[in-house]
Amino acid sequence: MNVYDSVRMADVLAPHGFVSADGPVDADMVILNTCHIREKAAEKVYSEIGRLRLLKRDREAAGERMIIAVGGCVGQAEGAEIIARADCVDMVFGPQTYHRLPEMVTRIMRKAGTRIVDTEFPEEDKFDHLPEESAAQGTSAFLSIQEGCDKFCTFCVVPYTRGTEQSRPVAAITAEARSLTAAGSREITLLGQNVNAYHGEAPQGGEWGLGRLIRHLADTVPDLERIRYTTSHPRDMDDALIEAHGDVPQLMPFLHLPVQSGSDRILAAMNRQHTAADYMRIIDKLRSARPDIGLSSDFIVGFPDESNQDFADTLRLIREVSFAQAYSFKYSSRPGTPASGSEYQVEESIKDDRLATLQQLVHAQQVAFNHTKAGLTMPVLFERKGRRPGQVQGRSPYMQPVHAEAPERLIGTVATCRITDVLNNSLRAEIVTAETVSERADA
Repeated sequence: MNVYDSVRMADVLAPHGFVSADGPVDADMVILNTCHIREKAAEKVYSEIGRLRLLKRDREAAGERMIIAVGGCVGQAEGAEIIARADCVDMVFGPQTYHRLPEMVTRIMRKAGTRIVDTEFPEEDKFDHLPEESAAQGTSAFLSIQEGCDKFCTFCVVPYTRGTEQSRPVAAITAEARSLTAAGSREITLLGQNVNAYHGEAPQGGEWGLGRLIRHLADTVPDLERIRYTTSHPRDMDDALIEAHGDVPQLMPFLHLPVQSGSDRILAAMNRQHTAADYMRIIDKLRSARPDIGLSSDFIVGFPDESNQDFADTLRLIREVSFAQAYSFKYSSRPGTPASGSEYQVEESIKDDRLATLQQLVHAQQVAFNHTKAGLTMPVLFERKGRRPGQVQGRSPYMQPVHAEAPERLIGTVATCRITDVLNNSLRAEIVTAETVSERADA
């Protein structure tokens, strides 16, 4: 979502004469687009501001000017504190107000010393005020369809920084998808903080869920060869969406579905509003609809009052599901969230041990999953040149990096490949030509 937001910030500033700089040294304005989901990410913001302060001082000594802005979720959550702590920051704005960037920049440039904090949730929808994208995102593109979250997990700041769940109309999404494919994108990832809670206005009235939206995009957007979506919540995996996994060829057989814990006691404390058994039933339905689906998830270890048994329950769920990959983190207390006030915080050393154990398990599952692809033939979307001459790099339907010796003209296309080798973090493949397929069939 932050990558997408950064692209749209550039789009909204382009008509006012701003173009991307190679780095902060030569920039007239630097925007830090920030994440507040974990403590470490927020700490990096202040560290980066310190480095930019020195650059700004040098520019001012040379009689020039540099605007420093902090956008995104840290700006939303800590706007007043940033202004108080960092006198070099000119502007702070939240993720729902970047469509007002030109107005803010104009005010700052007109009057020296002006400092702006814009973190109010606006009544207008920012997407209604954004220009069309000025440049293609590339072979793979992001498209925001939903923002905000109404789930209020006790560890999460998203409802406070991104606001309540809002969905874009189907017509607007379709128009943007067509623009992206016309500019060369062949894969689109539909984005949302809780993307499968999508309930957008339908063309003929009423609302569509994510399953129907995916079918519509697959049927009506030219040259759209791959569809993905992230990030999902188990509570919103309805039957229509699960059925789309079995029916829509463009919908990739890979799903990121965060569960966070395998302990019902911890899931209740997190306010996830589902149990481990609920999650497993969803997995069973998905595999029934699409037997070759690969699964990814998020896990938090060391949530307040997590016992050894709770952690063992998480490991048991991981073994039962067998993930293609997973993201795992130590619990990070976020100010203002209910869990941050718990008196039952887990010791850091215990968190460290549990994280290492969990990551060892999921890494072994990822390696095993990758090895199941050895010798198979699968479509690969090539995105860029590889590291070595004559090599191109792409991704499998399961998001695995794939390298092949092939001409650059394949970049931006989907080619059928045979997986010849499984490396530590990627696959090696050879292009399968029509003649090779014919020869194998005759044999």
